[in-house]
Amino acid sequence: MSNNTGNVLTALLTGAVVGAGIGILYAPDKGKKTRKKIKKSAVKAKDDISQSLSNAKEEFTKTADAKKEEFEEKLEDTLSNMSYKADDILVALEKKLEDLRSKNAQLQK
Repeated sequence: MSNNTGNVLTALLTGAVVGAGIGILYAPDKGKKTRKKIKKSAVKAKDDISQSLSNAKEEFTKTADAKKEEFEEKLEDTLSNMSYKADDILVALEKKLEDLRSKNAQLQK
């Protein structure tokens, strides 16, 4: 979940809670009944926020796992490419060494 989506979700939930609270406070009910409605609304808002946080955590975990896997694949590819290049360098060095040995043998004759 992107940061903007999380901000919008938080703003909507906050607005809903505030709106419900104001609506309950202005409703023509007795105090006890109003307090019950406020408590019920608060519990519902808490549950909604908990669910939203849980969903955000799941999305973050999925994204983090996908990025980790992608990183590991790129690292493996890079290491593999480096290994091939190292082999190429070793072959070139061995060829140079053989050329030097050959020249050295000719000079010693």
